[in-house]
Amino acid sequence: MPGAIIVVPCYNEEKRLPAEAILAFARIAHLGGVKFLMVNDGSKDGTLAVLRSLRDAEPAVIDVLDVQPNGGKAEAVRRGFLKAFKSDPDYVGFWDADLATPLDEIPTFLEIVHANPTLDMVLGSRVQLLGRDIQRQTLRHYLGRIFATVASNYLRMAIYDTQCGAKLFRNTPAVRGLFRERFISKWIFDVELLARYKIACRKRRLGNPADHIFEQPLRRWEDVKGSTVKGRDFLKAILEFAALVKKYR
Repeated sequence: MPGAIIVVPCYNEEKRLPAEAILAFARIAHLGGVKFLMVNDGSKDGTLAVLRSLRDAEPAVIDVLDVQPNGGKAEAVRRGFLKAFKSDPDYVGFWDADLATPLDEIPTFLEIVHANPTLDMVLGSRVQLLGRDIQRQTLRHYLGRIFATVASNYLRMAIYDTQCGAKLFRNTPAVRGLFRERFISKWIFDVELLARYKIACRKRRLGNPADHIFEQPLRRWEDVKGSTVKGRDFLKAILEFAALVKKYR
C-alpha cells in the first residue's frame, strides 16, 4: 500500500488524547506505510510533552510539529499538510485527536482512494444506518444536518457531511494548492476546502469536482466528551459561512 501521512491537530489534549491507542495503531499501520504527524496548536497544557513522548516511543512512525501561537484547527491542519507534502507521500489526511472516528477506518479510506485513481478525496460521513454505530448528541446532530444541507446547496454537491474530522486526500497538484493560503474560516474550513477544490477543478479543467470525491459512511463514530466544539459555535459557523459565500462566489 502506498505511503500516507495522517495529520492530527491537537489543542489542550493532555488529558484527552488516547495516546496508547495511537501508539498501538501506529505500530501496526507502519507496516502499511502509514505515518502520523501530530500538530500541537499552541496548547496551554502539557500536550506538547505528550506528543513528544509518542514520537520518542515510535520515531519512525510519529513526528511532531509545534505551531505557536494557537491559530485554530484550520491553521494547524494547513501547517501539518505543508510539512507532510515535503515528504511527498501518496496520500495525506487529517484525523480528529479524540479519535471520535476510530483509527481502524484509515485502511478502508486508503483502499478506496488507491482502488480509484480518479479520486482526490475520501471524506468520512456520519450516517446513521443499520449495522453502523454512530453516537451523536441530538442537538448537535440536528444542527449539523441543517448546516450540511445549507453547505451542500452552496457547493452544489450532494454531500451529506462536510464537518466530519476524518478526511484523506491524494497528493496531487490540485490538492496541494488547496493548502497554500491560510483559510479565512476557523470552524468550517472543511467547506472552504471544497469551495477551493471546485475552483481548482475549473482552472485545471478536471471536470465535475464531485467525480473526484467519495463519501465513506463510517462504521463507528462517538461524540467524545470534553470536545471544545459547543452548540453556540453553530452561530460562529453561520457567520463564517457568510464570509465564504462572499469570497468564493
